[in-house]
Amino acid sequence: MACSFRISSRNVRSLLWTAAAVAVVSNVATTGVEAAAGGPFLAHQALYELSLVKSRGSNSINSARGRILYNFSGSACEGYTSEFRQVSELDSGEGKLTLSDLRSTSWEDGAGKSYRFKIDARMNDADSSPVDGVAERTGDHITVKLKLPEVKTFTLDGATVFPTEQIQRIIAAAKAGKSLLELTVYDGSDNGEKVYNTLTVIGQPIPGDRTIAEPDPSTTNDQMKAMTRWPVTVSYYDRDAKAKEGEQTPVYAMSFELFENGVSRALVLDYNDFVISGALGKFDAKDSKPCKTAEAPK
Repeated sequence: MACSFRISSRNVRSLLWTAAAVAVVSNVATTGVEAAAGGPFLAHQALYELSLVKSRGSNSINSARGRILYNFSGSACEGYTSEFRQVSELDSGEGKLTLSDLRSTSWEDGAGKSYRFKIDARMNDADSSPVDGVAERTGDHITVKLKLPEVKTFTLDGATVFPTEQIQRIIAAAKAGKSLLELTVYDGSDNGEKVYNTLTVIGQPIPGDRTIAEPDPSTTNDQMKAMTRWPVTVSYYDRDAKAKEGEQTPVYAMSFELFENGVSRALVLDYNDFVISGALGKFDAKDSKPCKTAEAPK
């Protein structure tokens, strides 16, 4: 039977901006992250193959496919650079295809005090929706300066964290045996002004030598085989949306297995109306240049 559902702009926006969050999860690091993880994070390139897991209720889709390509490099002393692209195609079952294309680049200094980001999102033949800005942490607040979509300056509460610090705290909480973590996160998504309340659920650690049903290039890589990882689910809530009857539905949720060196595998992206998986199809580790240590005076 033909479905009368049309992919909503809310769903597509969620799909696009979750992509930015996926880029963060794929591999981010600060000096604190490295300390929490017990070593430096791995510079690498990862390719994720996207496919539809399931649809829910009347707002269903027939199929979804796409790819995420992610490159990560840098160090605690020079900062971290990520380059990311996600192309996704959603089929409503009536010959209606929605093609979304997101490209994102970001840089964050090793101490997590400065965050620069450029995001360009396109849907079908519509004009792009670029976001360009920088966020600086000073004292008890964060100052955000946007160039696009419009020139604007505003401040955020100092308790808000950037994406790298979010991952830092997830790894630290996982190593400490904690199962829940609540954080307010700013990542520059949507129009550059969106702030999310997040709830992270952390599962029991998975040792690197445990046999898994569906291995991928990360679990068969010699550098990764000894790495511990944790099953993690992060739910993102619109900070400015009002909860109904004391409960608030997340805008989207991400599940993944997070390695102690920052790499992620087995992505699952839940947009409420449908769920998409991201299987790691290609994984290439890169050489990382460690920070130079100052020589002791003679």
